[in-house]
Amino acid sequence: MTELVAVFAPSPQLTVTVEDLDGAPDIHLHAGGQGVWQSRMISSLGAEVVLIAALGGETGEVLRNLVGVELKVLDVTARNGAYVHDRRAGERETLVEMPADHLSRHELDDLYELALVECLRAEVAVLSGPNDDVVPDEVYRRLTADLRGQGRDVVVDLSGGRLAAALEGGPTVVKVSHDELVEDGRSKSDAEEDLVAAMREIAECGARAVVVSRASEPTLALIGSKLYEVTAPGLSTVDTKGGGDSMTAGLAAGLALGIDLEEALRLGAAAGSLNVTRHGLGTGGGEAVQELAARVDLRVVEGE
Repeated sequence: MTELVAVFAPSPQLTVTVEDLDGAPDIHLHAGGQGVWQSRMISSLGAEVVLIAALGGETGEVLRNLVGVELKVLDVTARNGAYVHDRRAGERETLVEMPADHLSRHELDDLYELALVECLRAEVAVLSGPNDDVVPDEVYRRLTADLRGQGRDVVVDLSGGRLAAALEGGPTVVKVSHDELVEDGRSKSDAEEDLVAAMREIAECGARAVVVSRASEPTLALIGSKLYEVTAPGLSTVDTKGGGDSMTAGLAAGLALGIDLEEALRLGAAAGSLNVTRHGLGTGGGEAVQELAARVDLRVVEGE
């Protein structure tokens, strides 16, 4: 068990994107979803990664060949979701989206068992959320609590009921965006003092670190009693989608590679910064991330 990260991604999506190539449509098929994007970046950063997912239907069959990392699959009858985006005009336009089917009770039990076994074999577990209500929130509480009870580090990148459930289990690291904190009612506003108050409340679950990304503003991170302002190098933005997932990936990879939380935070900020310069989500070279990490500014704003 060395440098391995297990990513729980209950139901990846099949993504179909239409690009423009010299005036003609250029169609791309990819595996998508938060956990898939996180897994790709974790692998780029030099940690081993395994993705745990349920796959079913025609979309699931196609996804098997597109994930691009080691995959531990539960075969199910429920179909995976899919969407078609048109990006020929430069911006993403959703043409059609098919939600994933709900898993049956027996499929949920089998998926939980698979996730528990694979996460126990890893150094770090990342719990990501599907775009649909494929699994009940309670799964995140149980999995977090069971893994922490066995001494595994758990990184959660969730919101809403899933985040609330995971916090009851006591994760190691919590990553959330500022707008999610406001939408969930955890923060009164996106003002820094309100966000920090929400972070301190979240930390009461026992988390070693709470990280809040703020779009173009510096990231806030609470590690123990220290509050940091994290500023990554400003780079030209191509697509902002996926930057937060890459930050989570950097945090998880850093923990698995044995570096301290502050350095893992640098790695995460650099990964997120690089991701927005690219069209592919969860992409970016590990060497480039390491170079940017050395340029991330970590400033203590509260605590000793």
